[in-house]
Amino acid sequence: MEKNKGNVWAIAGIVIVLVAAVIFALTKLPEAQPVVVEDTTSLPEGETEVESTLDTTGTPTTTAPVTISYANALTQYKDRRIQLDTVCQAHPNTITYKDNTGIMIDNRSSKTRTVKIGTTFTIKPYGFKIFVLPNITTAPRTILVDCDTSQNVATILVQE
Repeated sequence: MEKNKGNVWAIAGIVIVLVAAVIFALTKLPEAQPVVVEDTTSLPEGETEVESTLDTTGTPTTTAPVTISYANALTQYKDRRIQLDTVCQAHPNTITYKDNTGIMIDNRSSKTRTVKIGTTFTIKPYGFKIFVLPNITTAPRTILVDCDTSQNVATILVQE
C-alpha cells in the first residue's frame, strides 16, 4: 500500500511539472501573434510535444518539450476543439472564444492537412495541434480558418 502511495505522488509530481511547463510556455507567447504550441510529430502514438513558438518578428524560438496524450487533449480542450473531417470541413464551423485561448485543431483524416489560422502549419494524419488565439486589444476580431485548398471552413470570433 505504501509503495502505491509513492507511485501516486510521483505521477502527481510529473503532472504538476508538465502543467507548469505548459503554463510557462503560454505566458511567454508574444501578444497578437497566433502560435501553434503542440504537435504529434515524431513521438510515440498518442503523445505530442510543444513546438517552437514564434517571437514578435515571426522567428522561431524553442521551448522545452512537453508531452500530452490525445485522450488528455480531448479532455482538456473538450469545449475548445475544431475537428477537421476527411473532406477538410470543420466541426463546429462557427465559434466564439476569448483571446489568448488555446484551442485544439483535430485532424480526423488519414491525410496530412495544411491549416491556416493567421499562420500556416501542417497537422499529421489523425494528429492535432493546439493553437493559441491572439490577444485582441480592440473590438472583437474574426479569424477565418482554411484547410488545404478549402477556404473559410471555419469562422472564429475572438473576443477580449
